[in-house]
Amino acid sequence: MLELDNSNSTTDQADQYAKASAKTLSSLVYGQEYVSQQDLRTVYHAITGEAVYQVGSQEIDIQEIINYAKHKGSVIASWTFHQRANALKQVAQYLLERKEEYYELAKATGCTRKDAWIDIEGGIGTLFAYSSLVRRELSDETALVEDAWIPLSKQGTFGAKHILSPKTGVAVHIDAFNFPIWGMLEKIAPTLLAGVPCIVKPATEGAELTHAVVKAILDSGFLPEGSLQLICGQIYDLFDYLTPQDTVTFTGSASTGQKLRAHPHLNAYSIPFTMEADSVNSAILTEHANDETIDLFVREVFREMTTKAGQKCTAIRRAFVPAPLLDVVQNRLVEKLKKVVVGNPSDEGITMGALASVKQKHDVAAKVELLSQDAEIIYGSHLRQDVKIQTQHPEKSAFYPPTVLVCTQPSQAENIHRIEAFGPVVTLMPYHNLAELADLVARGEGSLVASIVRNTDDHIENLLAKIAPWHGRVHILDAESAKESTGHGSPLPYLIHGGPGRAGGGEELGGLRAVKHYMQRTAIQGSPNAMTQVGHSWTAGAQVFEDRVHPFKKSFDELRIGERLLTARRTVTETDLVNFGCLSGDHFYAHMDKIAAAESFFGERVAHGYFIVSAAAGLFVDAPAGPVIANYGMDNLRFVEPVKIGDTIQVELTCKQKTPKLQRDPEQKAHGVVVWDIKVKNQRHELVATYDILTLVERSI
Repeated sequence: MLELDNSNSTTDQADQYAKASAKTLSSLVYGQEYVSQQDLRTVYHAITGEAVYQVGSQEIDIQEIINYAKHKGSVIASWTFHQRANALKQVAQYLLERKEEYYELAKATGCTRKDAWIDIEGGIGTLFAYSSLVRRELSDETALVEDAWIPLSKQGTFGAKHILSPKTGVAVHIDAFNFPIWGMLEKIAPTLLAGVPCIVKPATEGAELTHAVVKAILDSGFLPEGSLQLICGQIYDLFDYLTPQDTVTFTGSASTGQKLRAHPHLNAYSIPFTMEADSVNSAILTEHANDETIDLFVREVFREMTTKAGQKCTAIRRAFVPAPLLDVVQNRLVEKLKKVVVGNPSDEGITMGALASVKQKHDVAAKVELLSQDAEIIYGSHLRQDVKIQTQHPEKSAFYPPTVLVCTQPSQAENIHRIEAFGPVVTLMPYHNLAELADLVARGEGSLVASIVRNTDDHIENLLAKIAPWHGRVHILDAESAKESTGHGSPLPYLIHGGPGRAGGGEELGGLRAVKHYMQRTAIQGSPNAMTQVGHSWTAGAQVFEDRVHPFKKSFDELRIGERLLTARRTVTETDLVNFGCLSGDHFYAHMDKIAAAESFFGERVAHGYFIVSAAAGLFVDAPAGPVIANYGMDNLRFVEPVKIGDTIQVELTCKQKTPKLQRDPEQKAHGVVVWDIKVKNQRHELVATYDILTLVERSI
């Protein structure tokens, strides 16, 4: 990954030409397009070397950017989770309809269409995934009640819940060059869903793609004004204007990230700084690998070398192989690489494109020379002629050949464990036993991901236990998962994308974890009624309301939080147990065998748990047609006390929470989800079962 700001080293004449001919990208800030005229940096086409665009931000009013986000953009905090999620879904659809524009722009970055797909459609897919996750998992509120009632007193009149609220600041996202769309979208998705406005600073290389997507998002009108801004150029003293309610996320080189993280203003105000940095990720072939497993391993290493020309923060940099299999793996990998055709992706038959810039090419070459101090280059690199690059002007282009090194003494090496050549480069290393392997992997001092490629029946628990603490993700690949595996280098929205130690310690993705990162967790203490009021969800012990009208006869809008029904009673008989056992096929001894049950933990026969649930439904359900459409699900079921023959049960049904649902079809009746708190008690008023049921209920509007 490149430094925060980058420029190509070119001749003065070329620079003058670039300033005269290349367009200048605007920054999209405080509601306008701002085009800088000073301190411009030029970006060149990765294939032809021609000037493509310039960026600069010297005259931008940083304070105004932050004020605009916090005053105008703060509107998004007043939206509910579902409003934010629906807006994100609309944004994703809007971008998907314009994807061909982004594929065209991506040609200047040197990648193939297949590689661009990861960035473009992979990024848009992340928006869809996050939108779906939030609509499915979170209630339609502006804040999140994270847990259930925590009683803090004997009588239950005092307790607490943890509530997550949108921070009142802004999230500053500083992105790397390798994924100018996906890298930006993976950050803004959870941020906007948390109700926090964003300021995006893309890397100079690739900024044109980021600019095009952000411009489209703003033009779509689906997000509140000020919720998203873009700075093309440097951020200058932006950090000095941040407050304790702000956050910073960074993806890029470890050296740049460490400098930013040490910024005195961030430290003085404890402003969260999350870093996802370059790391030397690993792939491990298990000790007794068979022929099929070796092929899987080689295929995975090959894919990570050639996809995006190896410019992925998750790419495999160190490949650990059992010593007896080193020659086999080496030969198979080189044979596959000989079939790679490097050149202009616009030409037919090209299978691997260029790096992002000539500067990046020189950086990779320098890193390979450092790696070669510990290992032998056996294929590729700028020092050999193994790979023919199909281009007319190699000196102007950013092509770099796939390169394989072999380090036969990895325990004595240093560079290969700490230096990442951010391109199509891998180092093969032998190991002799589990202890040595675990030590070698750990010498990477923290990585985003490791792959373990195994025979299907291999036991890898000991290996996993030793390497898991050093990784954000471990990918286990075998013949069983190979057909559907998303692969070593594919971060997914629902899973952590980050890693410990050298990888930065951050977690850019991770499902709802990422959304919560931009919110403030607060422990709220008070009475059950106070908790019900602030959380918009009924808390046990809070006030209840009873009505002569059965709650199942009421529409979604007529129901009140805290509305309760106390049902009639039912005495459980032996016949109930026999009939339910015959109907369900559940003849478990504790229900059906009088002698075995007498010798059991219970001392006598007890009712089936699911009979209690069914009997409870029979007590609280209102049979005639009404506003209730269907049972939508059941959560948090617990059987607390056994119900024996002769016990009498009664149900308390309480309206706990209401969430309106978005109508996908205009012809569909408007409805919402109602969560009901169910408590089943016996004749001694002891709780025997507790759970939530969810029903779809028609709305009256």
